[in-house]
Amino acid sequence: MNKNRIPILLPIRSIVFFLFFIISSFLTGKSLNEISGWWSPVDSIINILTILLLIFVAHKDNRSFAELINYEKGKTGVKEIVVVSMIILVIGFGVMYLAGYVCYGVIPYNAPMMIAPIPKLLAIVNFILLPVTTAFAEDGLYLGYGVNRIQNKYAAILVPAFFFALQHSFIPTLFDIKYMIYRFTSFLPLTIILCGYYYKKRNPLPVMIGHAIIDIATVSWILMTSLIPGF
Repeated sequence: MNKNRIPILLPIRSIVFFLFFIISSFLTGKSLNEISGWWSPVDSIINILTILLLIFVAHKDNRSFAELINYEKGKTGVKEIVVVSMIILVIGFGVMYLAGYVCYGVIPYNAPMMIAPIPKLLAIVNFILLPVTTAFAEDGLYLGYGVNRIQNKYAAILVPAFFFALQHSFIPTLFDIKYMIYRFTSFLPLTIILCGYYYKKRNPLPVMIGHAIIDIATVSWILMTSLIPGF
């Protein structure tokens, strides 16, 4: 792994999400609140762009995407996948609910726009697309690209984890400080754990599978609200 280059791409997703929602609001004449429910298909599109960018970065270093993230076939056992997935689910939802209580005084708190209905066909397609692309895009960027490019142990964990959590403050983008703090604090403990695990194991597969599972839970809510009026 090339650890001599500064991982300048770590803020890229936060910037792209921010610009996408601001420009979309301007072009459509709708407020950020009105378009916020479309965050999930937007996320999938930006995930695909992120994956293509990472493939390009890997190619520039004469590597494949698999080499960028340190994937090795046959390295991971079922037990490790199950344990890591359970940790992701427990910490992920637990901290999210805690952040919701601290910021909004409600348990469990779900930001309304995060489970807002979208067109049915799009909801069905995105049910499959978002979890898969998110695992490759986010874990590829913050773990494979980020953690692997920083030499200092603590910086290699904390810097990618910070940007990993920060991006969620802009998915979707709203000019609401409480919402942004809620989103950031919902994810920061989990992203630190994921970056710490990856730094030690250099094995992305358990994280990617656990990450996909927790995202399936989110898109399931979107699918149900889209297919069942009033759900």
